[in-house]
Amino acid sequence: MSRGKMRSAVQPVFSIVLTMVMVFAALLLHLELTAHFGLVLPAFLLFYPAVFAAALFFGLWPGLLATGLSAVLASIWISPPSGQFRTEKPSSVIALALFSVIGVLISMMAERHRRTVQRTSALEREHALQAGDARYRMAFQTNIDAIAISRLRDGTFLEVNSSFRSILGYEPHEALGKTAMELDIWKDVRERERLHEILRLQSSCRDFQVQFRKKNGDVFWGTLSASLVQLDGEACILSVLRDITQTKLAEEEIRNLAFFDPLTGLANRRLLLEKLRKSMAVNARRHLKRALFFVDLDDFKKLNNTLGHTTGDLLLRKVAQRLTACVREVDIVSRLGGDEFVLLVEDLSANSEKAADEARAIAEKILGRVCEPYQLNGRECISSCSIGITIFGDGHENISQVLQQADIAMCQAKAAGRNTLQFFIPALQTAVNARATMEEDLGRGIKAKQFLLFYQPQVENGKLIGAEALLRWNHPRLGLLPPGDFIPLAEETRLILPLGKWVLESACKRIAAWGKNPQTASLSVAVNISAVQFRKPDFVEAVLRVVERTGANPCNLSLELTESVLVDNIEDVILKMVALKSVGVRFSLDDFGTGYSSLSYLKRLPLDQVKIDRSFVSDILGDASSAAIAQSIISLSRAMGLPVIAEGVETEEQRVILADLGCHSFQGFLCSRPVPLDEFELLLPGFAASAAFATV
Repeated sequence: MSRGKMRSAVQPVFSIVLTMVMVFAALLLHLELTAHFGLVLPAFLLFYPAVFAAALFFGLWPGLLATGLSAVLASIWISPPSGQFRTEKPSSVIALALFSVIGVLISMMAERHRRTVQRTSALEREHALQAGDARYRMAFQTNIDAIAISRLRDGTFLEVNSSFRSILGYEPHEALGKTAMELDIWKDVRERERLHEILRLQSSCRDFQVQFRKKNGDVFWGTLSASLVQLDGEACILSVLRDITQTKLAEEEIRNLAFFDPLTGLANRRLLLEKLRKSMAVNARRHLKRALFFVDLDDFKKLNNTLGHTTGDLLLRKVAQRLTACVREVDIVSRLGGDEFVLLVEDLSANSEKAADEARAIAEKILGRVCEPYQLNGRECISSCSIGITIFGDGHENISQVLQQADIAMCQAKAAGRNTLQFFIPALQTAVNARATMEEDLGRGIKAKQFLLFYQPQVENGKLIGAEALLRWNHPRLGLLPPGDFIPLAEETRLILPLGKWVLESACKRIAAWGKNPQTASLSVAVNISAVQFRKPDFVEAVLRVVERTGANPCNLSLELTESVLVDNIEDVILKMVALKSVGVRFSLDDFGTGYSSLSYLKRLPLDQVKIDRSFVSDILGDASSAAIAQSIISLSRAMGLPVIAEGVETEEQRVILADLGCHSFQGFLCSRPVPLDEFELLLPGFAASAAFATV
């Protein structure tokens, strides 16, 4: 038996029992008052409340039961039973009859009052429900997202809100009774089938990003969340659609800035390296050869200086078009900068000699096309190029080696008279051998503690706020080397791990030492963190151990990350950053604008600062693209609530332009070159007193 049926069966019995208890309680109260207090009350006085309560709370029949039972008890009390029934007073009989009649009337009145109260409560509940359904409908209709309810079996729209019109262009009366297929809303109907498959398996779907078509034919990006619901026994889909076109456009803009050369539209160095890495991972299993072409224009500098940069840029764009026409769509054409182009040609023969012949044919085609005359601003110009080629694909090369080999071969082509091609051969391995020697020196240098930190000031609105710790290698044979000469090698060989540990510990010791002086206690120290370091599982624990061991204030430690750190396992990145930020460590995104991260990822990162790369700052005066990129970075950072600092600021003119764009924190030669610790500390009084830095 169900719980509802059990309650229905038990409730009448419960009502009868409580009715009888109330009647007997009234009798006992009457007897107690008489016996102990000598208070004699009318015989029926205490029975009336029992009758009224029974009828009011339990209904008419319990009220009549209370009336009858009370009459019986009162009659026994008034005329105790004996051998034969007798009535001493006729008034008692009349009183008994009147009580019974009044009891019936009281029961009926109480029952009527009870029903009135129940009806009133029911009406109030109904009104409350109706009022609530007006609230839900208001939320449905005023939502900024397009909300729709459609039948699962045929897709017919049963209800849509007003935003359906503003997003998709269809008035509600145009959509109701129609299907999405009839309205041609889906740009690709296969996406609709994917959605239905997800709903079939999971009953709901969140943030399904897909392209839709408006009534006027315009295509836009939307994110769709949907779930299966039952309405009047009919399986339906409740969907919420949001237009994310602007977000997609912003992501595409950032992607273009990061992956493509703004002048030619070709892939930039970062995209080339990414494609090269993927190509090596995939094609190594297929045993196919690939070729890397390093193409450098001959005498481009002379043409640029003679005819001007505008003509030079036009030539570069035309060369880019011709290079692209010489290869297939699956191949990559990139511009590294200046007049240097690199082509990655895929899927050559598995035989090295045949692959070289195929690569030679492509290179000769390029030489011929580049040599054809150009019409540049009404003038006919002639150009040529030198091409270095390396064939690879045995699975043992790395990206740096391949690029270096192609570059070496290109230099050989230049030396051979230009307008020609050269293949990389083992005889050109001198540079590779030098790299191996450098790797050995690097390992010995770490053990011998040949490294030291230089410090470059960071200034905000004329105030010194900290310094970036920059590594230098005091090489016993080559002298003082900047990080660009050995950090890439250290990362490839993972020697960056012991080297990075030393840098972090040295920087924290400096923070602790400065913390003892009130004049330097607030200075922060920025430390560059390699992706190899950050991806180690114990990175957080290692940083915390160094901070605790050195006694450094973690709030004065800033870890600078490049976007290469962020491309893999974003959830792990966020967890590590949050763990370190919880103790005060700050994070800065270095070289922003030279890499690429999806905005949906970037906005989730708990960053404290964004750095504008020096490449944009150095060209900000004469290159409109660099100024536009700097403006975009500053605007994006402001929108994300992040402070921004520009590095590589060397002139007052650069500082003024950046300040006009909204950037007021700087680092560069205008303030000071990176200097050893003792020289940096000698600069501190000058920053505090010199008016020369008051505007920096």
